[in-house]
Amino acid sequence: MKHVLKGDGRLGHDLDPQDRAPQDACGVFGVWAPGEDVSKLTYYGLYALQHRGQESAGIAVSEGSRILVYKDMGLVAQVFDESVLGTLRGHLAIGHCRYSTTGSSVWENAQPTLSSTQEGGLALAHNGNLINTPELAERLPTGVIRATTDTEVLTSLLAQDRSKSIDDAAADLLPQVKGAYSLVFMDEKTLYAARDPQGIRPMVLGRLERGWVVASETAALDIVGATFVREVEPGELLTIDERGVRSRRFALAEPKGCLFEYVYLARPDTTIAGRGVQATRVEVGRKLAREHPVEADLVIPTPESGTPAAIGYAEESGIPYGQGLVKNSYVGRTFIQPSQTIRQLGIRLKLNPLREVIAGKRLVVVDDSIVRGNTQRAIVKMLREAGATEVHVRISSPPVSWPCFYGIDFATKAELAAGSRTVEEICESIGADSLGYISLEGLTEATTLPAERLCRACFDGVYPIPIDRDNVGKFVLEAKA
Repeated sequence: MKHVLKGDGRLGHDLDPQDRAPQDACGVFGVWAPGEDVSKLTYYGLYALQHRGQESAGIAVSEGSRILVYKDMGLVAQVFDESVLGTLRGHLAIGHCRYSTTGSSVWENAQPTLSSTQEGGLALAHNGNLINTPELAERLPTGVIRATTDTEVLTSLLAQDRSKSIDDAAADLLPQVKGAYSLVFMDEKTLYAARDPQGIRPMVLGRLERGWVVASETAALDIVGATFVREVEPGELLTIDERGVRSRRFALAEPKGCLFEYVYLARPDTTIAGRGVQATRVEVGRKLAREHPVEADLVIPTPESGTPAAIGYAEESGIPYGQGLVKNSYVGRTFIQPSQTIRQLGIRLKLNPLREVIAGKRLVVVDDSIVRGNTQRAIVKMLREAGATEVHVRISSPPVSWPCFYGIDFATKAELAAGSRTVEEICESIGADSLGYISLEGLTEATTLPAERLCRACFDGVYPIPIDRDNVGKFVLEAKA
C-alpha cells in the first residue's frame, strides 16, 4: 500500500497544492516569567502564530539549571498536548513554528536549535532568512553542524565563542550576519531577542504581570494576556532576566520592513508600525476600487485572504459585498490522496460556490496575490460554471515579479505568473473578463509608511541587502555538503 498521510483536520493556506500561497519562514515566541506556566504560554503564543509556519513546532524551557527542548513535525496542536507540556517546567521558554526556507522540512531542521557553551546550553529560534549562510558556516569546525539551516549555523557560532557572555558574543556576531532575522534565544537563566538592522521581519515586546514576552506579532501578545510595550527596534539586542529588560545596539537601524506582511503574511488582528493590518488591507481595497473600477453586481472575496480588501472595494465602489465562495474549514493541509475523479475537481475540495448568490451576476473577485495563477484560473472557471455572467479579478498587491531571499518562499522568477507575463497575458491565462492589481504606490500609501522604510523587492526587484545569487537558496547548505 502507498503511504497515506494523516489528515490534520485543519485548513492550510493552500487552495491548490500545485499553486502554493506565499509562505513565511516562521513564527517565534519567547517568555521570561517566574511563577507562570511558561510552556503553556509559549504553546498559546505559537498557536496564535501558526499561520507563519505549519511544518514543525518546538519549545525550549529552563528552570534555571538546564534547557529541555521538545519539537516535532506538524502543527502546534499536533506536537504538544497536556502530558508533554506538563514535563516542560521552568521560568523562561522560547518557541518556534516553522515553514522551511533554508534546509529541508525534516525533524533535524525543526527549531529551537540547541548547542552547548562553556557555561551551559544555548537554544535559539529564528524567523527570516540569511543570505551569507555559507560564509558563516565556513567559520565552524567540520562536523559541528548537525542540521542544514541558517539557524543551526547561528546557534553554533554563538555557542563557540567561549570567551564572552552570550549577549557580548551576540553583539559581536550579529553585525556580520546578513539577511533577515528576528531571533529569540536563551541560556538557562536569561532570555534574549534580536532583530536585523533592516527590521525586515516583525518583532514586538510585551509585558506580563510577572514577566516579559517577545513575539513575531502583537496577536501572540494578546492571546497570552501580555500588554504591548513596543516593537523591537532594527539592530537591537534585548536581554531579559530578573533585572528587567536591557537594550543594546549592535548596528544602526536602517528600517526596511517587509511590505508583504501587510498584504498576506501577518494576521489581520496584528499591529505593525502602529497601524492595524486589517485597516491597511481595507484601505488597499478602497484604493483598488479607485484604481480599477468596473461595473458589476457583487463583490466577493477569495476566503479568507481576500476578505478585508473586498470589504474596502465594496465600500468605495458602492457595489454590494457578499459571500460567493464557501471554504471547507475541515480540509487539512494533508489528507488521504483523492481518487482520480475527485482530483479532477481540484479546488472544490476546499472551495465551493454559492450558486444562488452568483448565478446571473457580474462579479468582482478580490484576492491578495497571484503567484502562479493556477488557483485563480480554477476559481474563475468554477464561478462561470456556477452561472456568473462576468468575472473581474482584482488583486490587493502589485504583480509579484521577483523572488524573495529574506524569508518568504516565493518561487523563482521563471515560475511566477508575473515574472515574464504582462497583466493582459495573465488575465487571458486565468480566463477573467478583466484583471486589476493595486499599484505599488497605492499599497505603500495604505501602510502610512514612507517607501524608503519598506522592503518592496518582490514587487520592484530592488533588494535592500545585496544578494549573491550563488550563495542563496533553500538547499544551499545541503548542496555544499
